[in-house]
Amino acid sequence: MRGRLEGNTFLGILAKVCGMRTRNVGWFRWRYTSKWSSWSLRKLIDSSLTCRHEVEFIEQVVKDISSKLPTISADGNLIGMRNRINGMVSSLNEFPNELSMIGITGMGGIGKTTLARAVFDQICTEFEGSSFVENVRERSNSLLLGLKSLQQQALRDVLKKQDIFVNGVLEGKKEMKKKMHGIKVLVVLDDVDHIDQLKALAGERNWFKSGSKIIITTRDKQVLVAHKVNSIHDSTTAEEAVCLLSRCAFGKEIPCPGYEELSKKVVRYAAGLPLTITILGSSLCEAKEHEWIDTIERLKRIPLKETIQKLELSYMGLDDDCKEIFLDVACILKGWKEDEAIRSLESCGFHAIHGLSVLEKKSLITISKYGHLGMHDHIEEMGRYIVRRSNLDEPRRHTRLWIEDEVKDILINDLGTEATTCISVFTPEVNQGTIMKGLRKMEKLRFLLVNDFMHSNEREFDEDIQYLPNSLQYLRWNDYKLCFLPRKFQASNLVALEMPNSSLKQLWEGKERKVLHKLRFLDLSFSLLRTFDLGLTPNVEILDLRYCCRLVEFHVPLQCSKLKSLNLDHSKISTLDLRLVPNIETLTLMDCSDLVELDIPNKCLQLKFLNMCSPKLRSLDLRLVPNIATLNLIRCCDLVELHIPCECPQLTYLKVSSSKLRSLDLRLIMNIETLDLDECKDLVEPDMPVNTLKLEECDYLVEFDMFLESLVLRISTLRILAIGPIQNLETYKPSRLL
Repeated sequence: MRGRLEGNTFLGILAKVCGMRTRNVGWFRWRYTSKWSSWSLRKLIDSSLTCRHEVEFIEQVVKDISSKLPTISADGNLIGMRNRINGMVSSLNEFPNELSMIGITGMGGIGKTTLARAVFDQICTEFEGSSFVENVRERSNSLLLGLKSLQQQALRDVLKKQDIFVNGVLEGKKEMKKKMHGIKVLVVLDDVDHIDQLKALAGERNWFKSGSKIIITTRDKQVLVAHKVNSIHDSTTAEEAVCLLSRCAFGKEIPCPGYEELSKKVVRYAAGLPLTITILGSSLCEAKEHEWIDTIERLKRIPLKETIQKLELSYMGLDDDCKEIFLDVACILKGWKEDEAIRSLESCGFHAIHGLSVLEKKSLITISKYGHLGMHDHIEEMGRYIVRRSNLDEPRRHTRLWIEDEVKDILINDLGTEATTCISVFTPEVNQGTIMKGLRKMEKLRFLLVNDFMHSNEREFDEDIQYLPNSLQYLRWNDYKLCFLPRKFQASNLVALEMPNSSLKQLWEGKERKVLHKLRFLDLSFSLLRTFDLGLTPNVEILDLRYCCRLVEFHVPLQCSKLKSLNLDHSKISTLDLRLVPNIETLTLMDCSDLVELDIPNKCLQLKFLNMCSPKLRSLDLRLVPNIATLNLIRCCDLVELHIPCECPQLTYLKVSSSKLRSLDLRLIMNIETLDLDECKDLVEPDMPVNTLKLEECDYLVEFDMFLESLVLRISTLRILAIGPIQNLETYKPSRLL
């Protein structure tokens, strides 16, 4: 429900307004104004509902919607674990009106997270709010924003609001107690390893409303004891293990005929660990009997406790490309967003989308609902061990470097070798000059990630020290201190260059013009750029120059047909010509305060998303962008003309706020769904077919009641109507609609 006026008013869901003609009406949102008379619930619903109380009606709507929502099913791999799931649910329901905290404990790989997720999915709809906070142990690390980010996630999930921020853990505790105290919630805290994490995320029982349930998974039982949870669950059974293996290998709950004993042997030699069983089962899918026997013989030679070596059997079955991708994820890319990881891997020449798909199917990685790459600790440990084992005592000979102390030692003492292909630098004690000097011997380096935490004023150092390997294909350097790329750096192999928050004023010093022919991805956001020449990056596909607040010139001297996405938010450019970027798909020009003209002289058939906030822009002509889908014109205060003279069949969302438009003709735009006209004070009457209409502070809609009735009667697809304060609107009685 979206607010309430005084009296018996129904402001959320309008089930029926015009009988059969407007059955698709979803909800109307009215912003409160004292000038409006209320709408009675009795007038808004059909005769069969007129005797019901508003609350009963709303409950019926909720029930009806819930019945149409798909039921969340448990993970297929949970077949055989039903008893444990039911046991936990029973434990939670033992005292339904009391707060319950229960724990799941056991060694890594035992299936704690899987069990918690299954229980969460089964009962989460019974609560007013719910949150599954994954990987608490790992994410509470300060480099990954720490506990406050987990507090924010819990609050956002439970309250279903994304605009919640906390400045620190102490404030987060206060907010959680304040906001969750009145809501019956279900919260899962996954992989907790310290009591401080519980104090930050579920500190006191009085944080939560009676009936709330908190589930905690951990390897350390003492953490649960110290937090005084109500009950603790652990262990798995041989029967469940065989069912899990069968599900992964055969796609059903029991083994295929002839494989019963083989399945039991695999489970036994896998030490009953669900993670190991899942990996082995996935690798044995569609395997012949002799392959099963071979796997069992290999398992026999591995000690029962050597989980990592068992997991490595699945790694050995990968092709070379997938092996390299797997090792990159295990050592560096775990936790990255999927699209960013794909960009990094593709830059290095790998078939990233295919490779990640293979790894996911083999249960070697996971991709969270938020799009982040995940990997179980044991699998991660196995991958890192593969990289390190051949030279355990000589890190400088490892193909990938990521351990802080080892990276620091190698860079400071100039111990680099050509064996290293990837390095991730998170070492605050090492300055940028030392980093560059330490890279000189890494002649085959393809991947470089530097996060500078020193925040020094280091701007210049000896030119001989300024160095980057020419072999680099992916380079991300946050807070790069120099004004230019090193003079000796050819960058001829560079596919992705990401230097956000840098001191770069331009790519190359002086009049030097090295063209980066292979560059596809460029991110120089929040840098000190004054000018940018697209001719130096003719094949770039994604260009991010947002918050380059000193950028006044953007040159496009030749056709850049591969550019798909351009972000110039908060730049100081005054004009932009799209003549030579014909295939652009997404253009973002938010808070470009000096932009007076967007020139579209040729057809831009691929342009689908245009986002602008340009107070000085006076007109915009869309006749050459027929395939636009989303048009966002925010605070274009001088906009007096918006031309849409041709059909735009894909345009479904149009927002124009704070403009000087007096009229808006969208009669040719037959598929528009959402129109938002906030604070268009000069607008007289828009003419359009819409599903969603938002009109706020449109002072000139003096004949609003007549307009609205004609609109609703004319448009059977209207779903959402949002109306704000309108100066001349005294009352609206929809009598003719009922």
